[in-house]
Amino acid sequence: MFVALLCSCGLGVLTGKVEMATVLVVEDETLIREFVAEELEEAGYTVVAANNAAEAIAILEARQDIHLVFTDIDMPGSMDGLKLAAAVRDRWPPVHIIITTGKVRPLEIPANALFIPKPYVTKNVVAAMRTFENMS
Repeated sequence: MFVALLCSCGLGVLTGKVEMATVLVVEDETLIREFVAEELEEAGYTVVAANNAAEAIAILEARQDIHLVFTDIDMPGSMDGLKLAAAVRDRWPPVHIIITTGKVRPLEIPANALFIPKPYVTKNVVAAMRTFENMS
């Protein structure tokens, strides 16, 4: 029980190193995606990036280490960021969600998700991420 608790909090039991959470950044604008990924890595997070919702779903299906999805709403493809967020909430309930857009805040977002409007300051994104359990 004690070891499981340590692992769930992000502490490396065998290595003694603190392991930060893994964030999936879903953004179709390359410069924004790369900038956010770099800033989150500098804050200590492991970052995986996707261009669209289909790529994000494939990553979530293949990996068990994603703690948070940070997604833009407006993306090309059959699924926008809101539909992605709903799919994440349904299929991967423990994964935290932050939704962003440069447009009007959506009236409804999935339960326990956060909304951050664009343009955003990355330190505010990191501060919002740290409000979630296991993300500090």
